[in-house]
Amino acid sequence: MAHRVCPWWLGYWLVSPVRKLRENPSKALAPLVGEGMLVLEPGPGMGFFTLAVARLVGPAGRVVAVDLQPKMLASLERRANRAGLRDRIETRRAQPAALGVADLGGRVDVALALHVVHELPDPPGFFAEVFAALKAGGSLLLVEPRGHVSEADFAASVATSERVGFRAAGGIPGFWGRTALLVKP
Repeated sequence: MAHRVCPWWLGYWLVSPVRKLRENPSKALAPLVGEGMLVLEPGPGMGFFTLAVARLVGPAGRVVAVDLQPKMLASLERRANRAGLRDRIETRRAQPAALGVADLGGRVDVALALHVVHELPDPPGFFAEVFAALKAGGSLLLVEPRGHVSEADFAASVATSERVGFRAAGGIPGFWGRTALLVKP
């Protein structure tokens, strides 16, 4: 798999409203995300999914959006301010090899790895860090684009997550790509 990070300027295309014709964040995530939840979103880019998640968690919930690129985070913050959702979204800058979410240990309800794992240099480390952040019974939604990630590479990612301790619980509809719902027992 390629481990090249999506350039920040491509983020403008990724938040295009036209994308909702193929992938509607609110509809796709509603079965997983609810009021008052703590949601971890690694690699949010400019927030295509993040704003929808912030609406779903409501005023009592929170989204922790972690990205490597400051320009992506700055754009996400601007978009969240315009949408009136900034108070529900905490942005954090990741390090090249770590999310830096140890303080969330055992508290996260849902983590969303949406079109991002194929860009990471250390998927096992990523899955371990997310596993530690999730509470027991919490879930990680893994979605990867078919154009970048082969079926074999996706299966390898799921197998890697299972070695860390996740249990695969099938996929979910509504996403453009390969999906797996991974649960922390």
